[in-house]
Amino acid sequence: MPTISPFAGKPVDPDRLVNIDVLLDAYYTHKPDPALATQCVAFGTSGHRGSSLTTSFNENHILSISQAIADYRKGAGITGPLFIGIDTHALSRPALNSALEVFAANGVEVRIDAQDGYTPTPVISHAILTYNSNRTNDLADGVVITPSHNPPEDGGYKYNPPHGGPADTDITKVVESAANTYMVRSMEGVKRISLAEALKAPTTKRYDYITPYVNDLAAVVDMDVIRESGISIGIDPLGGAAVDYWQPIIDKYGINATIVSKEVDPTFRFMTADWDGKIRMDCSSPYAMARLVKMKDKFDIAFANDTDADRHGIVSGQYGLMNPNHYLAVAIEYLFNNREHWSVGASVGKTVVSSSMIDRVAEEIGRKLVEVPVGFKWFVEGLYNGTLGFGGEESAGASFLRRAGTVWSTDKDGIILGLLAAEMTARTKRTPGAAYEDMTRRLGTPYYARIDAPADPEQKAILKNLSPEQIGMSELAGEPIIDTLTNAPGNGAAIGGLKVSARNGWFAARPSGTENVYKIYAESFKSEAHLKVIQTEAQDAISALFAKMVKQKTG
Repeated sequence: MPTISPFAGKPVDPDRLVNIDVLLDAYYTHKPDPALATQCVAFGTSGHRGSSLTTSFNENHILSISQAIADYRKGAGITGPLFIGIDTHALSRPALNSALEVFAANGVEVRIDAQDGYTPTPVISHAILTYNSNRTNDLADGVVITPSHNPPEDGGYKYNPPHGGPADTDITKVVESAANTYMVRSMEGVKRISLAEALKAPTTKRYDYITPYVNDLAAVVDMDVIRESGISIGIDPLGGAAVDYWQPIIDKYGINATIVSKEVDPTFRFMTADWDGKIRMDCSSPYAMARLVKMKDKFDIAFANDTDADRHGIVSGQYGLMNPNHYLAVAIEYLFNNREHWSVGASVGKTVVSSSMIDRVAEEIGRKLVEVPVGFKWFVEGLYNGTLGFGGEESAGASFLRRAGTVWSTDKDGIILGLLAAEMTARTKRTPGAAYEDMTRRLGTPYYARIDAPADPEQKAILKNLSPEQIGMSELAGEPIIDTLTNAPGNGAAIGGLKVSARNGWFAARPSGTENVYKIYAESFKSEAHLKVIQTEAQDAISALFAKMVKQKTG
């Protein structure tokens, strides 16, 4: 288990805050060396991320990525507007400026916020899908400049093609390769004009992101029942991109909600430290969410979003901050029992490392379960065509269909997941926490945890490319193994690791994409002690596998 920092859950000492001036200066002055892997463009599950302080998110990265996206759009015949938004991280604004200089030079029509404000990830997805509705040509796409909940010194840049969701590897590999080639060639071929010229360009247009999204919310959440109930709602934007969205939502729908803080500060000095003592706007962490958790008795229901508002954290009265897996389970149960216009064939989407409580809920409500690898991109097609009613990740990211059964967003939407908690509380007269407690009485109590274990690059490669036979386990914590999977059962795609399941427990192991560790996700439906046995056996089996593979290699 990770060692919890003594700073966790406490305000951060001013001396430990990031120096914004140094951070911004490094964005422009540090030039990445494309010969170093750590300084190359690398698209993970949520785009390219890094920090200017480590020369992994700098001006040349953004210029080259933007040119690569302009090239991709041209080759793919994407001629509609590119919706672009930023979050409140310090590096987001300079990255936007760099991107605009390139897009304008390439004649790409971009739509930026009308008031130079911030734009949540789900709002960009909603804007793309709304624009493209009933269109077959001149389709729109989008960019969100955000590192999500990552620390204040980080930056991020992700691309959403015309389906509105995260780009798949068939696109990101092309963009990544082209961007790195531009850097190898000392930016030769990157078209660019000055920021002043870019802002005056006829292709750079102002766009009101707030009004269309806010006005459309009643199509996905029952705002009337929330208003009529009068329940008290607490909302914490955590200084993120949703900060200017909540008051218009409150005013439009007349709900009894309080925004507990509207403060925006690029150091995020108002946050309490996460488990490791770092500032991280993780709305699923009880340490990062300490401020709102302390207010749990002031509201009937409260919630927060991370910095780009694609994740949710639900504070459910006496139950406090809900585990993301617990909330996903009750949200699924509620939605499929209260969306009469959804197709009877609409399925439940989950990742392979999400709680098996979701499996039990899906069986109880008579819905097909679609289990996919980690990454929200795997839910995009199902949400787009309505075959998935809900798609959710254990890391507190999810989205679901409109009340009419059609697509709302194909990216994670923490705003509607927060409002859904209010709808559930208003309609059922019980909080999601109480609903989960009732659920455990029917379906059992799961004990779930994730731990990290050391693994060098060679060991990580072994784990990523395993076959089911190589693990060599027949029992897990005293029970016969039912499944050993290296491909997700929902779509046959590679997990990038493996999952081993028995009747009352399972574990999954995946290599980290950024650190020399592998992650073990495990769950027991028996006890904490049983969970620890699963974790120990999982780590022992993988260590033995590593040793065996090394022995075979050395002969």
